[in-house]
Amino acid sequence: MIRAFAALAAAWLVTFAAHATDALALEVGRGEDRTNLLRFSVVDRWDRKPRELGGTWRLAGYWEFSAALWDNAVESTADIGITPVFRFERGAFYVEGAIGLHFVQTQISAARVFSTAVQFGDHIGIGWRSAQWDFAARLQHLSNAGIDHPNPGINFVLFRAQYELN
Repeated sequence: MIRAFAALAAAWLVTFAAHATDALALEVGRGEDRTNLLRFSVVDRWDRKPRELGGTWRLAGYWEFSAALWDNAVESTADIGITPVFRFERGAFYVEGAIGLHFVQTQISAARVFSTAVQFGDHIGIGWRSAQWDFAARLQHLSNAGIDHPNPGINFVLFRAQYELN
């Protein structure tokens, strides 16, 4: 099942990558139940030029199309997501936040079972960017927002490297 899900996620990402890809990203992280996460993302910026907010701050944003694998001692879980990300930039440094839609397998571990495959993933992050690279640390929470029970949610600490294609 996980191989079929991973193949579907890869095909989905390739479709979006053909549309408009501004950057590619790789994230690694660790969550509850000793769950490791590996995520590949395709980035599609909303605008080439961030909006000036007055002073030295700018507002930028992008779509993040992602496919991830979660793994712990009990289960491996696949996740595909689409997330609009809002970023506030000051020079090379930034803070960002997002809430997106994720589809995951419901079995996470023996102690953690999601009641729905539809999950909402929110994150906050800080980072630094250069002309070709972007490095960030993120805190992410996924849950179904109380749509159904049980709703255990899961939290991750993530580290991200992004390579700019344009």
